[in-house]
Amino acid sequence: MGKRKVIAEPKELEEVPRPGPGDVYGVVSRMYGFDRVLVDCSDGKQRICRIRGQLKRRIWIKEGDLVLVSPWEFQSDSRGDIWWRFTRNQALELSAQGALPTFLKAKLEGVT
Repeated sequence: MGKRKVIAEPKELEEVPRPGPGDVYGVVSRMYGFDRVLVDCSDGKQRICRIRGQLKRRIWIKEGDLVLVSPWEFQSDSRGDIWWRFTRNQALELSAQGALPTFLKAKLEGVT
């Protein structure tokens, strides 16, 4: 088995997805294990979210990451799916544009 190649984040910003109807921004506040995480969402709610299988196999999510959350149709106040993780540069750019609520900005700036 070969070594895993580490790729640095690109300097230029690619097109980032915007939240669709019903989607919210969130910051990962705690990892529970397997594919479950606790996310502080932009609508002021904390949700236990699961990392979709497609995303789970491609990227790593850690505490303090900015993510897009799609709440479930049932238990929408407490559960959801993570379907996108923003890079650090993308998160700072969204923060500068004013797309994020102030309490999410504070969480992003608090974690380095």
